[in-house]
Amino acid sequence: MENHLSKLLDYIQERRWISHVLFWATLLMIQSLGIESLYKANEVFTHKAIMLVPRILAAYTLIYFQVPQFLYKKKYLLFLGSFILTSYIFTVTARILVVHVVEEIVRPKPFEQESVYEILTDIDALYARYYLGVYFPALIMLMLKLIKEKFNKKSEIEQLEKQKVSAELNFFKAQIHPHFLFNTLNNLYTLTLQKSDKASETVLKLSDILDYMLYQCNDDRVTIEKELKLIKNYIDLEQLRYGDRLNLNFTEDIDNPNTQVAPLILISLIENAFKHGASGAIMDPKIKIKVTVKNKQLSFSVFNTKTKFAQDDKTSYKKGIGLSNTKKQLELVYPNKHQLETIEEDLSFQVKLNIDLRA
Repeated sequence: MENHLSKLLDYIQERRWISHVLFWATLLMIQSLGIESLYKANEVFTHKAIMLVPRILAAYTLIYFQVPQFLYKKKYLLFLGSFILTSYIFTVTARILVVHVVEEIVRPKPFEQESVYEILTDIDALYARYYLGVYFPALIMLMLKLIKEKFNKKSEIEQLEKQKVSAELNFFKAQIHPHFLFNTLNNLYTLTLQKSDKASETVLKLSDILDYMLYQCNDDRVTIEKELKLIKNYIDLEQLRYGDRLNLNFTEDIDNPNTQVAPLILISLIENAFKHGASGAIMDPKIKIKVTVKNKQLSFSVFNTKTKFAQDDKTSYKKGIGLSNTKKQLELVYPNKHQLETIEEDLSFQVKLNIDLRA
């Protein structure tokens, strides 16, 4: 039932003329049934139907010409002048139609009739008896149009904001993809030079990683299970590269593997930890990674050793692709729902991240 109603509303929305016809038909029905009159029901209907002519002219002149062309453009004198002129024209039209059309149909003859000249010159009677009746539907229609425009504007702004966020996230992901691929191919190149049997295993894991990054993480959210699989594949690739020289510790504690999380937020932090924590200049390189998800609260930390002296920042560890990228993603995806902390010492660097994953 709701599906059919939704389709009907969409159909009407796409064809504006239907909503206009429904508005005037509803107005005609309400006025024909809801007002007591000395006339019979069919005579009341005839009267109200003929009166739609000046009402429709007044409504569409005001809403689709005078308001947008004069009022919205701050041409107030032109708006006022044109409104006074057209209100006179349409009230005169209404009175002429009532006297010379409606009464000719419904009143028994003979009866006295005002001349057109008398109608034109009786300004007080025109505005006292016809002005509100002619312009009241126009005011209702204008109010409905303004309300609709307000909601449409709000919806448009929300849609633009979503598109902006999506575009920015895609930009950040596009930064990660080639950077991530470059480092992994470097690992594979090193193993190939060493004629290592691990090269084939590296290709398989790289294939899984690319499949995930290109096809599986295009949604706004993925399961933490899928994100962890990406992280583990990356860690395995780095372990293949550094071997026993690197002291690596990875722990996870997940209460629900189907918990939803934004993709590719953690991986750049882990990637940077390997890049700067497993450097050949470090005597005893260590990396510690811990991921915990409890009651849709994610807690992540990554610790790595580093040299005391500054290294070339080719991967933009502290700016650009690395930490800055993650900060921007978090601000877009989890505004006011995350805490990011960095702790830097002479020989170590640590990132702590907490995210509230509740929708």
